[in-house]
Amino acid sequence: MPYPEIRPRRLRRNAAVRRLVSETRVDPAELVVPMFVKEGLTEPRQIASLPGVLQHSRDSLRKAAAEAVQAGVGGIMLFGVPATRDERGSGGIDPGGILNVAIADVVAEVGDATVVMSDLCLDEFTSHGHCGLLTPDGDVDNDATLAAYAEMAVAQAAAGVGVVGPSGMMDGQVGVVRRALDAAGHTDVAVLAYAAKYASAFYGPFRDAVESCLDGDRRTYQQDPANLRESLREVALDVAEGADIVMVKPALPYLDVVAAVRAAVDVPVAAYQVSGEYAMVEAAAANGWIDRERVMLETLTSIRRAGAQIILTYWAVEAARLLRERY
Repeated sequence: MPYPEIRPRRLRRNAAVRRLVSETRVDPAELVVPMFVKEGLTEPRQIASLPGVLQHSRDSLRKAAAEAVQAGVGGIMLFGVPATRDERGSGGIDPGGILNVAIADVVAEVGDATVVMSDLCLDEFTSHGHCGLLTPDGDVDNDATLAAYAEMAVAQAAAGVGVVGPSGMMDGQVGVVRRALDAAGHTDVAVLAYAAKYASAFYGPFRDAVESCLDGDRRTYQQDPANLRESLREVALDVAEGADIVMVKPALPYLDVVAAVRAAVDVPVAAYQVSGEYAMVEAAAANGWIDRERVMLETLTSIRRAGAQIILTYWAVEAARLLRERY
């Protein structure tokens, strides 16, 4: 007896059926929204290259954090933009520095309703714009930078952060941060390691957002976009040093890396949909070339499908609302 005719389209016939058999879903709780707070602002300021994204004042940051919680996002990643910078990035370590006071502000506003995270890097605070301290010859000094990261981690933990995100791609950064936190009694603060952070051309709008002073590039410490095996080595080292979560950055151009990392580790995997990914979609949508909401959700689904359990995205709040309506 011949087999009946196979018709896969039966499971695509309407929205209800498609929703029933969907293999991959993005949950609002898996989304993390990056937020920028600028020292001295009294009103939020639009970032020209990131439509819809703001540099916040301390007051507007608290309000935005509350709105993010109401939308159901899983976390908020904070970045500070100081009024002044120096060669050592001392504003990142100062308990009264903009990032540390912003952490305290947000924790006071939202408590445990979402996960408050902070970027742990010197690039926003250094006058030269590098992620680490420099030698007299202008090279990034790995081990001196680690000592600064340790201090920065403790300062952020003291401000109340739940997760620190060491993002400078220094050798040994996760282990140093973990030991510093534990020695200071902050054993409950988790480490989200920027384990595979590439020297990407997609970071341009972010550098506008933090008003970066960088002259040059970061290719001596961020990864070569051509390399995959190197990422797996970096990830393995970070897990061995105590990373609670590992992250791939950027996301869309590196979905193969996300998938390979997911297959290699048993800790949660995150991916950062970076500023350039966001900005190019917004630009195309503004010109009427694409359907903005569909592309937004399609990109997030592709990142989730590749294996990222956590997605940092500038669309987090809007996407969370859309997803709650859909599901």
